[in-house]
Amino acid sequence: MAGMLAGKTALITGASAGIGRAAALVFAREGARLVLTARRQEEGEETAHMVRRSGRSAIFIAADVSKREQVERVFEESLRTFGQVDCAFNNAGVEGVPNTLTADYSEGDWDRLVTVNLKSVWLCMKYEIRQMAGRGGSIVNNASILGLVGGKSTAPYTASKHGVVGLTKAVALEYARDGIRVNAVCPGYVHTPMVDRLTAVNPDHITNAIKSEPVGRLGTPEEIAEAAAWLCSDAASFVTGHAMAVDGGFLAG
Repeated sequence: MAGMLAGKTALITGASAGIGRAAALVFAREGARLVLTARRQEEGEETAHMVRRSGRSAIFIAADVSKREQVERVFEESLRTFGQVDCAFNNAGVEGVPNTLTADYSEGDWDRLVTVNLKSVWLCMKYEIRQMAGRGGSIVNNASILGLVGGKSTAPYTASKHGVVGLTKAVALEYARDGIRVNAVCPGYVHTPMVDRLTAVNPDHITNAIKSEPVGRLGTPEEIAEAAAWLCSDAASFVTGHAMAVDGGFLAG
């Protein structure tokens, strides 16, 4: 089977691990050529190797997508290799300082989190939209269920992910008539390296997360990747400006 992304070139940020790596493999299975980027060179190259081993084309470009000049370089190398970018999954993000109340958060930690989680999404979309102008395309941003509800002791993360959802909706309206669709996925509790880092600080984190999920388990990176791939595909051609919860029923309660 050709796959629902056959013939498309897809950009995935934060592709070195977790949801980003899973997305690379799912997008490749669906036929996409891949431009992968992340800060960690060795892990990112490993993801690209996994994609190529599956029979699909992939390049990895080490970059910090919260920095304009590095985003520009990603697109320059992408266009030299594949000629265009048809869809994108802006997935890069960080969790910030766990279990910290708002008044105790440092300015430096706030700036770092908002820069990585929100500014990077805006920067990537800036160049993705320019590349897709005149022919259309699809952009998916990785938000969170905490982009849809509040979370105690997570104020900067919650604010950044609400920002991603709001940015997604605004940009979707701006470019709907240009054939550029912009959506967000909002994962619930998913077992990723980020969750493992939080568990190292609080050993009860995974147990509490599982208890909060109506389905009684954590999600997998692959389940989020499947949603992102569908939103990037032509199968979702009438979907734009949507923040899709992929959360095991968390928000239904």
